[in-house]
Amino acid sequence: MISSGMTVREVALQVPEATRLFEKLNIDYCCGGNRVLADACVSAGVEPAEVLRMLDDVAQPTTDKNAAPNFQDLPLPELITHILDKHHIYTKEEMTRLEQLFRKVIAAHGANHPELNMMGALFGRLCEDLTPHMFKEERVLFPYIMTLARAAATNGNVPFSPFGTVMNPVRMMMTEHDTAGDMLRELRRMSSSYTPPADACISYRTLYQALEAFEKDLHQHIHLENNILFPRSIEMEATLSS
Repeated sequence: MISSGMTVREVALQVPEATRLFEKLNIDYCCGGNRVLADACVSAGVEPAEVLRMLDDVAQPTTDKNAAPNFQDLPLPELITHILDKHHIYTKEEMTRLEQLFRKVIAAHGANHPELNMMGALFGRLCEDLTPHMFKEERVLFPYIMTLARAAATNGNVPFSPFGTVMNPVRMMMTEHDTAGDMLRELRRMSSSYTPPADACISYRTLYQALEAFEKDLHQHIHLENNILFPRSIEMEATLSS
């Protein structure tokens, strides 16, 4: 049973399809996953009872091939591979494309729409944060979690790490996720929820569509790490240590 007293994270884990609904309703399920659902609904300006009804609908069994998989059941190496192949590659490619698109749109419309200049600068800072963030995950944290998973599969010992417990890099990554989430919210605010003005050209409209898609993907990306990968890694390390 789903209730308004559950956290957003608990709902998202119990009903994977809920993340699509949360995205539509602008309910933060990645960085704000520890909030009680009722409070998150109030912040998003939607009635908790109506959200519960919609959650009940999406929780029904489906044969839809596009339905969200249950990532909670994936072995950690497979989950990491999914994050790398689907989200890290997409994020890197889109950051390059969007920065170029920003320059083009600012050159054409920046004088009449000064918010574009502020948005372009903020997106640049977001890219500057995400690039080393993903590098640290790919080169340090994810390889360690892979080693943890191999040790768990063979009843081995906790592998050596230069950072002590996995909780230390996880805590840093989650803090950086919070910063990225704040930047996404500010980009949405400055763009009036990615609503292009009446004089927007095709490139301008494409920019806003791409930014909204980037936001959605990053939300899912952070959700998989904050709410699934990181807690399971911490639990696995603790089990090996006991």
